[in-house]
Amino acid sequence: MICALGCSAGLGFVHVGHECSFAYDIADLYKAQTTIPIAFEMAAMVRDNFNDKIPTDFSGMVRRRLRDEIVKLHLLEKMVHDIKYLLSDQEEESEEQAVYLWDNIKDKVENGRQYGEERIDRDDSDNDDELST
Repeated sequence: MICALGCSAGLGFVHVGHECSFAYDIADLYKAQTTIPIAFEMAAMVRDNFNDKIPTDFSGMVRRRLRDEIVKLHLLEKMVHDIKYLLSDQEEESEEQAVYLWDNIKDKVENGRQYGEERIDRDDSDNDDELST
């Protein structure tokens, strides 16, 4: 996929000196949400279902589980989008803000403004009078 996008798999930013350095850099972006949880899940499965004896087709089981997760998360599509964004010299114009507020009636609402009933602004002298009485 990296080569299909016109990128060189060997030109990494974090990993260097290997023919797959860029592929390793991209893989690092997603391993916390895919491979790490699956590794623990599969280890627990071996512990619970196989009495800590690794099945003969364990590597195949792990690959199939990872494949299913990649399909479920649409990971290849995300990778294409992220690679294009990372290598682009322009900022991506996104219609959706990175930070937003959720409202149970309007769904997403603009942040940085006061919502609710109108505030009653009082004159400072009125506040002093009320505090002293």
